[in-house]
Amino acid sequence: MKGSSYHVPVLFKEAIDALDIKPGGIYVDCTFGGGGHARGILEKLNAGGRLIAFDQDADAKQNIPDDDRLIFVPHNFRHLQRFLRLHHFEKVNGVLADLGVSSFQFDEATRGFSIRFNGPLDMRMDKRGEKTALEILLQYSAPQLHKMFEQYGEVTNSKTLANHIVEQRGKIVLKDIESFRTLLHPVIKGNPNKYLAQVFQALRIEVNDEMGALKDMLLQLPSVLLPKARVAIITFHSIEDRIVKKFFKQAGITEDDNNPFSTTQRNPEFNILFKKPIIPAAAELELNPRARSAKLRVAEKV
Repeated sequence: MKGSSYHVPVLFKEAIDALDIKPGGIYVDCTFGGGGHARGILEKLNAGGRLIAFDQDADAKQNIPDDDRLIFVPHNFRHLQRFLRLHHFEKVNGVLADLGVSSFQFDEATRGFSIRFNGPLDMRMDKRGEKTALEILLQYSAPQLHKMFEQYGEVTNSKTLANHIVEQRGKIVLKDIESFRTLLHPVIKGNPNKYLAQVFQALRIEVNDEMGALKDMLLQLPSVLLPKARVAIITFHSIEDRIVKKFFKQAGITEDDNNPFSTTQRNPEFNILFKKPIIPAAAELELNPRARSAKLRVAEKV
């Protein structure tokens, strides 16, 4: 499972170049995964440089290189500042986050991320998490399911889907991916594989509170980045991309507590380095079709 068999790093060269790595600097990889981007950062560091790598997925530990410049943190990157301080780092020279699900996670049936295999309706990135996909499907109300499928999966008939799940979950035994696919069959619209992929994406995002974690991490960046430090974030979902784009643009704007319709513009926190996101070249897409929705946004701390 080690190395490239775990996950092909997307936009590898573009992300590493964007960080403008200083050999003796301190860097953070928020999503260690297979360690592809991490190895690229380590190659640019000298003996005094350090890389703090976060990953909440226990499987990622198997990919940690034998390198004393790397500090591995087995937790979600939403706890960025807390663990930097725990390891005595107040400020860093750069932060990288690749928000994609690893190829290994998709290909491992027991994780429940993929429609291609039967397995448990789990989808937890962190097995210590309490909420599984099955629990969401059995416990959420129709309006909650509707909102989830509409926002996170952009499912065309999300309201019909939500009502159907609530109606049927008391009549059939919902226990695994195969039983869920059977339940979904009457309401699938368009290409079945695309439809199921959108449904599974919405569940995965909800199970792992991916949007909440991203927002939590972004809000900590101004406090942990040194002046001129770079942050490079690779997204795979339109909602993620909008969150990142809006944050880079609006960091430094705060609402007036006394007037919710008024905002105060402080000095901007970031310079956006590329007006448009960087996307994979045709050659990369040919080798790795899963990179097709990837977008890299880069900003520099003022």
